[in-house]
Amino acid sequence: MNEKDPKSDYLKSLKALETENYLDRIFYRPIGYNIAKAIKNTGITPNAVTIISIIIGVSAGFFWWHYPGNLGFAVLGILALVSANILDCVDGQLARMTGIKSQIGRILDGLAGDLWFLSIYIAFIHRMNMQFDSLPFSPWLFIIVAFVSAAMHWNQASITDYYKTLHLLFISKEKGAEFENSSDIKKRYKSMKPGINKLITWGYIQYTVNQERQTPELQKMMRRLNEKYGDEIPGDIREDLRQKSLSIMPRLNINTFNGRSVILFFSILTGFIWFYFVWEIFILSINRIILIKKHENICKNTAV
Repeated sequence: MNEKDPKSDYLKSLKALETENYLDRIFYRPIGYNIAKAIKNTGITPNAVTIISIIIGVSAGFFWWHYPGNLGFAVLGILALVSANILDCVDGQLARMTGIKSQIGRILDGLAGDLWFLSIYIAFIHRMNMQFDSLPFSPWLFIIVAFVSAAMHWNQASITDYYKTLHLLFISKEKGAEFENSSDIKKRYKSMKPGINKLITWGYIQYTVNQERQTPELQKMMRRLNEKYGDEIPGDIREDLRQKSLSIMPRLNINTFNGRSVILFFSILTGFIWFYFVWEIFILSINRIILIKKHENICKNTAV
């Protein structure tokens, strides 16, 4: 009698182990897997898990709104955001276990993190205004800083998601099925009936267009590949691109949730809220620029 290999089942619940960073591998994903395994036969859907993660993640902003120095609220907010990220892992792992997948589910999953951080930025504006209320132009100064930080975050997260999804395509056609261009999404959008799904898809089009705008050499390379091979990229070319993509993965991981949450939690626990904005606006943005330059050079110099 053949017994299932628990490790094999765990790996199947991931998109690909090589796109997961260290903290995901040792903490978030294993916990997410066990939760997904426990609820897979309960009728709970991945989208329901995503909605719960949004509610819990947004509550972090509520906890951090409160007076600086309240360690209890600081810790509750950290626990809320960590729990939300665990559930963010659960929804994807549950989808792969049950086969319950949808385009809207993927878009909703991406939207979850944006809503978490929207609540956090609002809380941080309030906290900064309380801490530095004597500065001129407050609270407008902090609103502008938070807006700039949010815009930087959006660009950083979008390019990180784009490169990780592209890497899955280099592993295999099946794993990279979610990698789409804006033209294909627009065609699907036109055929959709009016409603919330169409509205969400419209937002996804803007998100994808922004990703494509940042990566002109990648778009040229993908067009060359498509013109020459269609959907069937030869194995040797796919493997070459996979290895080149792997070379930037450590730097890419700095701009993931884990790369920013460590600094976020430090800022909360120390009360140095301003430090998180410095990290996001300057350090992560510089890292994003370096990432794009390296990846664009790979695409430009790849002979097809």
